[in-house]
Amino acid sequence: MATENTRVLIAGAGPVGMVCALALNRQGIPVTVLESELAPVQDQRAATIHPSTLEMLDELGITEKIRPHSLPSSTYRFHDRPTGEVVAEFDLGRLKDEIRFPYVLQYEQYKLTAAIAAEYANESDFDVRFSHTLTGLTETASGIEVEYTSPAGTERLSVAYVIGCDGGRSTVRKFAGIEFEGFTYQERFIKIATSFDLQTIKPELRFRNYFSDPDEWANVFKVRGESPDGLWRVILPIGQDEDDATALSPARVEQRLQKFLPKTGPYHVEYINVYGVNQRVAATFRKGRILLAGDSAHVNNPIGGMGMNGGIHDAINLTEKLTKVISGAAGDDVLDLYSRQRRHAAVNYVQAQTIANKRLLEERDPEVRRRNFDELRRTADNLDTARAYMRRAALFDSLQDAAAIT
Repeated sequence: MATENTRVLIAGAGPVGMVCALALNRQGIPVTVLESELAPVQDQRAATIHPSTLEMLDELGITEKIRPHSLPSSTYRFHDRPTGEVVAEFDLGRLKDEIRFPYVLQYEQYKLTAAIAAEYANESDFDVRFSHTLTGLTETASGIEVEYTSPAGTERLSVAYVIGCDGGRSTVRKFAGIEFEGFTYQERFIKIATSFDLQTIKPELRFRNYFSDPDEWANVFKVRGESPDGLWRVILPIGQDEDDATALSPARVEQRLQKFLPKTGPYHVEYINVYGVNQRVAATFRKGRILLAGDSAHVNNPIGGMGMNGGIHDAINLTEKLTKVISGAAGDDVLDLYSRQRRHAAVNYVQAQTIANKRLLEERDPEVRRRNFDELRRTADNLDTARAYMRRAALFDSLQDAAAIT
């Protein structure tokens, strides 16, 4: 029997929340999205959309719309920072006969959020409300009573289900009393974006680069930014003894960039950000009529660009199952299956891979580093092992493995 009240409340208008809302809306389910921010925030976080995610977004009609505004990138490289050597290159083009999109799109997450909101939202059945903050959830026999604050004051809404897509500090997860298991790295990360074209000094850079260094590893990516020439992002670790004010000071930022890639004259910095990094997974992604997806359910370090992608995979998996429940085609036990499948993917793929990526880049033992590099070279040079490596890194294996869980 179909649920009488079919509206779903989504907390958080980030990329996962908006993809989830659009996917549900396409199935005829009315959605309300609450976002405490005034408007889509230009948060300079995730920017890599993997091929597996592009396939999902293509089913929603999004991929072709964002492609002209993205930077396509089929290759990524591992470098040895102390020597300047290119250790290995992986080319997604070698998967062109296996996957629909043999490349990633470098497309910042705030643009994905804004694109969906601008084109699809703000109708009665796809209702996105900025400056609205969730303040309470009460589960009833037939749904959930949602309390939230808006510019007009405190308001209430009855919905069938609530999906928390409201980030690592998720209010929904806290209201549900779900534990967030894992750990926090002692060091923080700094992200520096410059409009200077790093390839003019280091032409061996690709749009995605990983630099191994026992003293200071680095991730280097190119994104479109707000200009045709694009921006280069440099991500570096910050030691425990350095406070945020020092790290963010122009002199220290310049020093870091000059150490990474010396050049004549100062760098023009577009933005900088210092942030703590966690590896955590919610104990369950479902508690009654409350569900979690994206950073609300799992957070990880950014090495490999898996967080946003895993979150969008959550959204699509959940949409498929929740649609069946609301229409009466399945019992709500399939929502527990959602939790099992996506938690498995988060723990065994996103968490495992991002932890391994960080360990690879920061390895200090010279012999272990040499063995790691030799293994990377062998993997990249052999077609079969390279394809297997790239499929796992692009989260295809995680989707296949999770789908097998019953």
